[in-house]
Amino acid sequence: MAGRGPQTFKKKQKEQQRKEKREEKMAKRLERKKNPLPLDEPDFDPDQPAPIEIAGDDEKAVDA
Repeated sequence: MAGRGPQTFKKKQKEQQRKEKREEKMAKRLERKKNPLPLDEPDFDPDQPAPIEIAGDDEKAVDA
């Protein structure tokens, strides 16, 4: 007997990946449920975009 064909092997690999992804998502959901993000911070506004800091925009400019 030669064993199973390549299609069966691919199917098994895909199913294993789906199972792992499902387990990771469940773990993330449980983690978020245990430790929810604090939304009552005074400067947190979900409707406003996050501030963007530009690198090199500091007061330490060197005179040339």
